[in-house]
Amino acid sequence: MKIKMLAAAFIMMISLVWHPGFSTTTAEGAEAARIPYLIELSRFGIYNNGTHPVETTKGINAALQWAHQNNIQAASLPSGKYLIDKNSRINMVGNMRFELPSDAVLQKETNGREAYEIMYIGYGADNVTLKGGTYRGDKDTHDFTKKDSPHTSGTHESGYGIQTQGAINLTIDGIKAINLTGDGLALGGKNTLVKDLYEGNFVSGGIDDLGRPVADAKKIRTKAQLDFSNPIFKTERQFELANPVNLPNVVDLVFYNAAGGFIKKLPNVKMRDLIDIPAKASSFHLVYAKAGTKGAYMEFWNRALTRNALVTNSEFAFNRRQGITVGGADNVTISKNILHDIKGVAPQSGIDVEGGFGENGNRNSNINIKNNRFYNNAAYDVILYDGRDAVVEGNELGSKGAIGLAVSEPFTGARVINNHFDGSRISATNDAAFIGNQMNDSYTYFEGPNITIDGMVLKDSRFAVTSKVPFGVSVSNITMYNNKKSDSGLAVWGQPIRITNMTIHGEPTLRAVVGGAVGSIFDNLKVLGFNSEYGLSLPPGTYNGCMLEGAEGGKFGSIQAVAGGKYVFDKCTFISNSTVNTNFLGEHPQLDLTIKNSVFKVRGNSQAINVQSAANVTLENNSITADKLTSTSMELIKLNDYWKRGDPFDILKASVVGNRVVSNIAAVGISTVNAGVGAPAYTIKNNSLHAAILSLKSNDKASGNTKS
Repeated sequence: MKIKMLAAAFIMMISLVWHPGFSTTTAEGAEAARIPYLIELSRFGIYNNGTHPVETTKGINAALQWAHQNNIQAASLPSGKYLIDKNSRINMVGNMRFELPSDAVLQKETNGREAYEIMYIGYGADNVTLKGGTYRGDKDTHDFTKKDSPHTSGTHESGYGIQTQGAINLTIDGIKAINLTGDGLALGGKNTLVKDLYEGNFVSGGIDDLGRPVADAKKIRTKAQLDFSNPIFKTERQFELANPVNLPNVVDLVFYNAAGGFIKKLPNVKMRDLIDIPAKASSFHLVYAKAGTKGAYMEFWNRALTRNALVTNSEFAFNRRQGITVGGADNVTISKNILHDIKGVAPQSGIDVEGGFGENGNRNSNINIKNNRFYNNAAYDVILYDGRDAVVEGNELGSKGAIGLAVSEPFTGARVINNHFDGSRISATNDAAFIGNQMNDSYTYFEGPNITIDGMVLKDSRFAVTSKVPFGVSVSNITMYNNKKSDSGLAVWGQPIRITNMTIHGEPTLRAVVGGAVGSIFDNLKVLGFNSEYGLSLPPGTYNGCMLEGAEGGKFGSIQAVAGGKYVFDKCTFISNSTVNTNFLGEHPQLDLTIKNSVFKVRGNSQAINVQSAANVTLENNSITADKLTSTSMELIKLNDYWKRGDPFDILKASVVGNRVVSNIAAVGISTVNAGVGAPAYTIKNNSLHAAILSLKSNDKASGNTKS
């Protein structure tokens, strides 16, 4: 008996060490709190050899419940493979760290279900940590022919490794979630439809500012008060109104206490606004500014989000739909993870922030995606589809040919900082700031409104902007490098934008600048060494302080203003290569061209400016230097050409004033003689020519020109 008592005492001492819930203030007790309780397999009927899924799942749940009830705050399983029942799941308990060794695998039993979970962290299971181990789905052996019900989609995209619904204070650290038919991890909300109201729930009349019903034929109110008796309101103190039919999108709320006393009136509340329940409020009325009740319908909801979640040091891979879905969460940090090889069913993304808010779904807010690595994902690395306030920072977005980041119209307040887009694209349609990012071997699509891009470096990539509204995209401090690998460079379409301090180095395979947007403003645009055969096709706009320099080699690589609209070049520098035929070419019936206070450096036997057709041409106070001309017939400023001299004129107005033209031989400095039949008088005055000569029409208004 004495021996048995000593043994029992020893077992009790051991249990205190292994049960971190034991209350102690000693250093030994603090250490014990960090050591997880090792779940006894035989005690709970658990198998770690990949068999007996029903017993194993039931046993793990029983062990977690037992640990929770005994105030144990950390639990673990031995190494091995644990087969999780195809018709069940592990239901996590709150205030628990579930820590698995690296060679422990929770394997979902092969099944044909459209939706399943391996681990479920539900509402009320707060303060949970999942650490280590592998959560493995049955993707490779799954039966995709079955349906859960006749009304489901049949896509089998909802097989989750870990799913949360409304949990608070969650940490996922060092796990793997792989081979799922849906998502590795889904962070979501618990949605409670408290009541839906139909036309019979409303009567004619309003409520005055003291909470009293009043007759009002232009308003309707709820027949009976709505209350907060649903159990969800014991812990959740917000609600929302949604999905109105034949009702306005705004409503007045009138709150009362349990005794029926008036508390306050809250006017002009929008559908889907979050509404705080006032202190001591027990019920409320709705009042709509609407004359009749016919066909009226709306819903009264609570949506409890997953809050305060950290996902780190983990791997999400080889899943069909997503690595991670953020589908109803606030204050989430996803950092230092690897997300790769997501392929099978749309969206096929590493991370998708999408609560379906616009389709009666959940909010997402305050999402931080930092220092993760993405590769081999079929369609996207990161999607910010709906929600507000996200930071995407320091990530390696490397899924070649896929979209590295998509920012959709329903998302607001995205900040995208210091990421590397390695062969992956950017698509942003609304309210995002891009700061200090890098991109190679891909292209962008920026639409706006309210998009800013600052401090971006691109290599062999197309920086394309198609602004939806005027100046809905703002661009600054961009550096691009082209190595003749692709059709890279700048493209500006849609509505005008503003670009400040952009430098483009080197030759793409085609044009380094193209576009059709009219009215953009380019401050300090430098294009250095552009393609010597294809040149530039500049969109109409204002170019302040630009520098445009062609690469050596080709004959046809001109700087082109060949679209209808207004071009203004002020304080710009144009440098030709040594073999090009024309440095600057203007040609369009509706071209309105102004070049002023600018410098042209002609390196070969080339024209500086050639305008073939235009509504207006203004050349003022420019300096043109051509010190390598070999032909005296070369025309440095040329309005139309010899081969069109017998055609009707197509330059409607021209003014060439105050320019300085310097050539090494007696070439033609300014030529209008071939402007065409019926050409009007052009203004040619106060120009200074060195060595070069004038060749003008007889009706031109020429005065003050000097030759030296």
